[in-house]
Amino acid sequence: MQAQNAAQGLAAPSVLQQSMTISDTQAGERIDKVASHWLADFSREQVKDWLNDGALTINGMTQKPKYRVKAGDVVALYAALQAAQADLPENIPLDIVFEDAYLLVINKPAGLVVHPGAGNWTGTLVNALLYHYPDSRVLPRAGLVHRIDKDTTGLLIIAKDHKTQLALIAQLKDKTVYRRYQALALADTDTLASLPRTIDAPIGRHASQRTKMAVTSSGKPAVTHVDQLTPITDGLVLADLRLETGRTHQIRVHLAHIGCPLLGDPVYGSTRQTAKLCKNLDTAQQTQVNHFARQALHAYELGFVHPITGQAVRVQAALAADMQALIDVLTKKD
Repeated sequence: MQAQNAAQGLAAPSVLQQSMTISDTQAGERIDKVASHWLADFSREQVKDWLNDGALTINGMTQKPKYRVKAGDVVALYAALQAAQADLPENIPLDIVFEDAYLLVINKPAGLVVHPGAGNWTGTLVNALLYHYPDSRVLPRAGLVHRIDKDTTGLLIIAKDHKTQLALIAQLKDKTVYRRYQALALADTDTLASLPRTIDAPIGRHASQRTKMAVTSSGKPAVTHVDQLTPITDGLVLADLRLETGRTHQIRVHLAHIGCPLLGDPVYGSTRQTAKLCKNLDTAQQTQVNHFARQALHAYELGFVHPITGQAVRVQAALAADMQALIDVLTKKD
């Protein structure tokens, strides 16, 4: 899509102004489809509402969602935003590893839910952002660009304005955000050489357990690269992984799919493989393994192009303390 995007971010704390010009390749498409791609951070229903109430115009005029755009049409959005967050600010500390006027990167601890939802309406990262960055109330999801699971640790990007947020989301969709993870996975040492180094398997909802994801032919494309496997002890490896796509539970599903589930994973883990690992350990080590109560997954590196400066940014976070402590216990010398 080629468009002249004159995004100005928020012209006022509660107003969103953006405009674009329809290209030759877009001509003939419905305006609701074009606008939904352009305004990808908002729902299709929100885009239709803006079309119907005149906040989203074509050449200064209101058009119906089925209007077919023409090359050279100027699409403009001028929308008064209500506070995007109804959630309350909470003074939850943030571990900030990079920050400037436009964005920040945090190192999320285990147990911190990223945004409110069923069963977790308070105590989330969104609540923390609303406290530390009050202006984020007008941003979708308080500026979050992506998310990681509650019990996964590591790096997350948060935007401070709408223009930056949209640009970073676009980079994720274009697969230009560099994301690396470390995981403790259950795998026999003698099978490591035969494991695939690229897992290209589509992921969708589990056929019968709707809260789970699974590798399925009807799923969305998902690619995980296994860059390195370092044995910790027989039955456990430290995996260095690189995401090409970002599907829900992608690493957890992909590693389980190839027979190397994450240690401690309550959904995709293997009690059989954990028990096999423990047979080779002393009592103290077995206790540490059995008490590791989360999926052993850590987002340790992020790389992206800064949307404003154009500079490459790469941020790292040391392996999560609980994962490192377990490695130390399992590799200690008598």
